[in-house]
Amino acid sequence: MTCINIQFTRFSAFYSPLILTICKFLDEVGLDAKFSIAPQGKSAIDALLDGSAHLVQSALSQRLLSLEKGENQLVLHFAQINEMDGFFLSSRDQDNDFSWNKLIGKSVLVDHGNQPLAMFKYACKKAGINFNDINIINAGNDSQMDSRFRDGTGDYIHQQGPAPQQLEFDGAGHVVASIGEKIGKCAFSSLAATPEWLKTDSAKSFLKAYKKARAFINEAPASEVSAVLTCPYNEKALFNNIELSVLTKTIEFYQNLGCWSPHIEITRASYEATLDIFEYDDQISTRYSYDDYCKSLVF
Repeated sequence: MTCINIQFTRFSAFYSPLILTICKFLDEVGLDAKFSIAPQGKSAIDALLDGSAHLVQSALSQRLLSLEKGENQLVLHFAQINEMDGFFLSSRDQDNDFSWNKLIGKSVLVDHGNQPLAMFKYACKKAGINFNDINIINAGNDSQMDSRFRDGTGDYIHQQGPAPQQLEFDGAGHVVASIGEKIGKCAFSSLAATPEWLKTDSAKSFLKAYKKARAFINEAPASEVSAVLTCPYNEKALFNNIELSVLTKTIEFYQNLGCWSPHIEITRASYEATLDIFEYDDQISTRYSYDDYCKSLVF
């Protein structure tokens, strides 16, 4: 059995199509995988460039921002993972009548990762409020943000699932909004690899397994998906710090949101939507061509 190395920029339920591929479907195509998470503050793309990973969970924004710096990395974003933002907004208090204008003048712990922050700003625009009218708090990485909110900092917190759902389960917060619902479809996260690796038999086999994983995640009940995700993989426990009911609730929301559409290609429409977001945030100076920088492969 051939082993491939996969690196995540982040590891969460939002990336379930890739995690399911590793846990359930790779062995059906004669592959095994070792996976890792990129060190804090470092791009998983570096693992592709130094040869320590064959493919990585990344984002098209990484490619766009590299182009802005004049870098021409020989990396291909060849398939989508998520076609919508997967972050949530949680309130300290339950609010069944939430509206985005309630954020004005309030303290919000916002994830300051480049893409999550840009998406949050764009969601504010779509909601008709000024980002600068919110007291934005940079509380560090995702675990530091969670700890500080639980300790009493801020009125709201901006997190990726299943952290908000776990907050809710613990009685420490209440989910009031989905960033993805506010923005709509966009090219959020992607699979990336070098053109050389994508020519290999391993790449072709991986794509077969990945397509099966995407079909499964759209057809199976959320409880069945979460049961697979909580099974140990190569003696490594996954999501062992998340309640099973919490994980199931998160999976079900993402299924209903439609961020894991059955097709794996990065569509032109979702790509253009991402350009809109980063153009609004003044992070790109030109609308880079889909045909030049975002190609899909069919095996």
